[in-house]
Amino acid sequence: MDARQLRYFLAVVDAGSVHRAAEQLFVAQPSVSQSLRTLERDLGSLLFHRTGRRLVLTPAGHALVSPAREVMHALDVARATVEAVEGLQGGELVIAAMPSQSVSPLTGLIAAFVARHPLVQISIRGASTPPEVRAMLAAGDAEVGLVAGPPPLAGLGDLQVQTVETQRFVLLGVDAGALPPGDPVEPADLAGYPLIVGQEGTGMRRVAEDVRRRAAGSRFAVEVEHREAVLPLVLAGVGVAVVSESWRELAEAAGAAVRDLASAEALEVALVHRPARLSPAAIAFLTVAGEVNGPADQ
Repeated sequence: MDARQLRYFLAVVDAGSVHRAAEQLFVAQPSVSQSLRTLERDLGSLLFHRTGRRLVLTPAGHALVSPAREVMHALDVARATVEAVEGLQGGELVIAAMPSQSVSPLTGLIAAFVARHPLVQISIRGASTPPEVRAMLAAGDAEVGLVAGPPPLAGLGDLQVQTVETQRFVLLGVDAGALPPGDPVEPADLAGYPLIVGQEGTGMRRVAEDVRRRAAGSRFAVEVEHREAVLPLVLAGVGVAVVSESWRELAEAAGAAVRDLASAEALEVALVHRPARLSPAAIAFLTVAGEVNGPADQ
């Protein structure tokens, strides 16, 4: 068993077929097939059930995925560590981030990081909840995650946690006249208002449900799964959005009115990563984040 075999194996897992894996690897399809057969022979177990053109992982195949990703990650880290001896002159950093926190604080953190390490390529992968971020880190699809949830953050397993900030909730309206007077706005003052809310299981949905209970006649006008649609809906006058304060700067820049919401609810925002050795790019990113936001909480 060697690194090439594991790389081909993971490519087939991710692509779903030998043909697509070979295309993505830029190698001949027989090379991938031969590599899989050799790996199965070395391990003494079938890794895939072959049903026509589809390949389905066997129990042995499922068991190999996580260790294989660990090996490939370790090789990537080793290569990047050597390349970074003379300074961080390249490399890639993959971050799994929740939608609202991708607006802020992630934008500011990336700006600070890029100012110091402009040659590192950054990829941001979307995840709706902390468990989704955790799953992406476990699968090796990202090296660093950005999560948010009611403090204290729970359900993160053995992930290392670096607290970034605490966010409260705000209201967005197309203009000042679309929102009740006062700042902060009491939930009861939203009686009769149409609300733009997030999908179930999100912080903004939880707060919106509390508003609806306390504001007679208020209703959910639009439930938004795609957070990028929130601000356009507000600017179109569809309703008032209940969002985390990560949206404040962007909303104000777009001309929307923003008011604090009188709510005890808050979100703890944190960077998370697995205990495994990190790449130089990930270490540098966490270092910059710590400098921007103060000492890290481990």
